[in-house]
Amino acid sequence: PELDSIKFNIPGLIGLIMQNITVMLTAFALVRERERGTMEQLIVTPIKPSELIIGKLIPYVLIAFFDVILVVAAGVYWFNVPVKGSMLSLMGQSLAFLLVALGLGLLISTVARTQLQAMQMTVLLILPSVILSGFIFPREAMPLPIRLLGSVIPLTYFLEILRGVILKGIGLEYLWRNLVILLIFGIAVLTIASLRFKKNLD
Repeated sequence: PELDSIKFNIPGLIGLIMQNITVMLTAFALVRERERGTMEQLIVTPIKPSELIIGKLIPYVLIAFFDVILVVAAGVYWFNVPVKGSMLSLMGQSLAFLLVALGLGLLISTVARTQLQAMQMTVLLILPSVILSGFIFPREAMPLPIRLLGSVIPLTYFLEILRGVILKGIGLEYLWRNLVILLIFGIAVLTIASLRFKKNLD
């Protein structure tokens, strides 16, 4: 209502940073292992493929959560955008989005053979997310075909969660649909990526 762009942009930056860091680092780390030949050394150890995947992904979950806290703190104390909703609810719903981002990064790593390919595929994923998710332009002003195209981008739903919790202070009674969609996205993408990763290991 005050036409203050900072209040619109800061919650969006949280989602964009979470997506970019998680997808990029996950995709690069696994491809780097394959390029250096250390992936084969890990395969011959007694650990299971699922344990290898979990061990590789956990550090990036922690990094992404640290970035969330850092950006939220900057938004509150530097840009004066307070979190009106529950911080616990925000962190819990952020975990659902992390499932999607980790799955996308893992999926890229199963397709890309070099770090350059992983970078190109990551940029190919990030650019539509920035333009079509509502990060810069409100989705209500987009033509219907563009809006439908943005509906298949997970960041679209997470931005609604972020702005709902941070700016409006609303809870799951209004945001549960976005959370369910993110969980469906996350489970589907992570399952496909894990199956492809295990197939590549075989």
